[in-house]
Amino acid sequence: MSEGGVILYPTDTVWGIGCDATNEEAVRRVYEIKKRSDSKAMLVLVDTPVKVDFYVQEVPDVAWDLIEMSDKPLTVIYSGARNLASNLLAEDGSVGIRVTAEEFSRRLCQRFRKAIVSTSANVSGQPGAANFSEISDEIKSAVDYVVKYRQDDMSRPKPSSIIKLGKGGLVKVIRE
Repeated sequence: MSEGGVILYPTDTVWGIGCDATNEEAVRRVYEIKKRSDSKAMLVLVDTPVKVDFYVQEVPDVAWDLIEMSDKPLTVIYSGARNLASNLLAEDGSVGIRVTAEEFSRRLCQRFRKAIVSTSANVSGQPGAANFSEISDEIKSAVDYVVKYRQDDMSRPKPSSIIKLGKGGLVKVIRE
């Protein structure tokens, strides 16, 4: 990943396609693999809440409470993203960040020392893959590396909840 590679990996939710979230060329490749318009933003994973501050200009106080109190994977959309590839961000300059508690993806972020793109392992418009066995051969062959860990896990995790934080403490639930 440090040289712009794209991986297929298990996360705290569904399997994801990932890359260095600071590398515009790697992010472009992920959009290409998904056959997705780059006007649709993708989220990133970090291993600790402390890293959110590095990627967001001003983290609202309510964000810390939401992260701490959430008992399931939670993606928070923040305005004022920074230190990330510009083609990763939404048109309004926001970014979705999830602090992962799942061991593999947390360690991956820890070792990589940067945010990692995490987008569902499917072609845009196709159903998402709940587990590795449902990921298409097209996706598997398009990435540079497929993580071996948890390939035989047949559980059916759900995508994360998504909350968007707006100006003045406005909280909008995008997906429960």
